[in-house]
Amino acid sequence: MKKLILSVGMVFLLGGAAFAQSSSDAMAKYNAKEYKASGELYDKVLADGKGSSSDHYNAACSWALAGNKDKAFAHLGKAIDKGWTNVTHFKSDTDLSSLHTDKRWEPMVKQLQAKADIAEANYNKPLKAQLEQIYEKDQQIRREFMAARDKHGMDAPETKVLMQQMMDTDAENQKQIIAIIEKHGWPGKSMVGQQASQAVFLVIQHSGKDVMGKYLPLLREAVAKGEAEKSQLALMEDRYLMYNDKPQLYGSQVTMNNTTKQWELYKVEDEANLDKRRAEMGMEPIKDYLKQMGIEYTPPAGKPAN
Repeated sequence: MKKLILSVGMVFLLGGAAFAQSSSDAMAKYNAKEYKASGELYDKVLADGKGSSSDHYNAACSWALAGNKDKAFAHLGKAIDKGWTNVTHFKSDTDLSSLHTDKRWEPMVKQLQAKADIAEANYNKPLKAQLEQIYEKDQQIRREFMAARDKHGMDAPETKVLMQQMMDTDAENQKQIIAIIEKHGWPGKSMVGQQASQAVFLVIQHSGKDVMGKYLPLLREAVAKGEAEKSQLALMEDRYLMYNDKPQLYGSQVTMNNTTKQWELYKVEDEANLDKRRAEMGMEPIKDYLKQMGIEYTPPAGKPAN
């Protein structure tokens, strides 16, 4: 499954309003380990052909885990047709392990590698490799931190050690990313590919207010040119607003209530139209997004729940 770990919780980058709702339902079934139900929901929502390569890839993961290899390979084929080129993730994703002994696996790997080679012909490959290493460092320390937090709690010594390691990793990554941006501008998808470009977003998203404020305009330009995702911009706009004590626009940021010790939604501008703005940025409904973090969303007075 293709996941992106930010500072708090999981964020799944989905598309469109009604489509995002259905995809979120499928993802919820996946998270609950109801893989067959997840695959069936993906089949239903992807039947009209509007899904992205990632949507089909995630559907394949659900069906592979459910034991239906035919459906898994069918969705993988559509993912490749729609532009999936992440060979490394494809080969290492344990969700797909059951497919490796099937006679269709190796030909599909070769097909994917051939498409990736064509797509990457004009990439800055040394920069791509450097950014992908940064991406993995950013995500790995967060996986370790979240595992310790969930097992031992935030105040445990093990968690505090990993928190410091995460801060140190972020500081080192930030030095590299700033140097890269100053030399190349914001590395977009056409320069380094989607995952490597995402590394730039992640590191700046995990930086402080001053660094974020300096490079946020470059992300806006990249999104306008189709070189970065709208959802990335929404996340960064929200965090920058929060850092400046202003209401967020897209509801991506949550804060810890010091009294209840529970996560809650940070204040939102024009909350009645929140889901409309989220849909415009390719984000799932706020209720489903917050549910992934264990937060029950209560809509503002006069606005029906999703």
